[in-house]
Amino acid sequence: MAPDSINATPAALVPDARLEESLRVTEIFHSLQGETSRVGLPTVFVRLTGCPLRCGYCDTAYAFHGGQSLSLEAILDRVHDYGAHHVTVTGGEPMAQKHVPLLLRRLADAGYSVSLETSGALDVSPVDVRVSKILDLKTPGSGECGRNLWSNLEHLTAHDEIKFVLCDQADYEWAVACLREHRLDQRCPVLMSPVYGRLEPRELAEWILIDRLRVRMQVQLHKLLWGEQPGR
Repeated sequence: MAPDSINATPAALVPDARLEESLRVTEIFHSLQGETSRVGLPTVFVRLTGCPLRCGYCDTAYAFHGGQSLSLEAILDRVHDYGAHHVTVTGGEPMAQKHVPLLLRRLADAGYSVSLETSGALDVSPVDVRVSKILDLKTPGSGECGRNLWSNLEHLTAHDEIKFVLCDQADYEWAVACLREHRLDQRCPVLMSPVYGRLEPRELAEWILIDRLRVRMQVQLHKLLWGEQPGR
């Protein structure tokens, strides 16, 4: 059947979906992964712009605003240029941008080992199952504990990870209570990390050993190597 000549939209006026698939990006860089079970692995980081949270210890506040609008194709091209196998999409808060699930799927389709660093305050159910979700449950010391979206726990698999960033012993005790109440260590690996410059790593290590927790303690390797430089 011939198209309706009155209602048909001229081809030149049909928006190209690829032009609309863009993200606000603060930086794309190559470094060693400083956290999670992938620590030490050469990784391309795609740091997206914007975050609805304001954690008191945030070390990437420079990513709250600004950035550059890049198409998904441009992002994929820049990731490819570094020649790494591992890619981490981070922020800010990546899930605050509409096309992040599509970027994650495209990266996985391209054969990368992909991880997503998210606060867990936004729904992670659209994330491709091939992507490792690093869910950062916010503690009382962060100032954003009330933003945790607990339903996200139901979307975690064995290759995802839960992270607690701890300011002090009160945060640690809160995290232990969460771990036991929700049986988090039966869902996926659990990470505990001291806030850089506020909680001594040795103290956290001793608490974990005393309580015989089945968790992984981590420190931020990139800060041990390069300090608090942005983009590392």
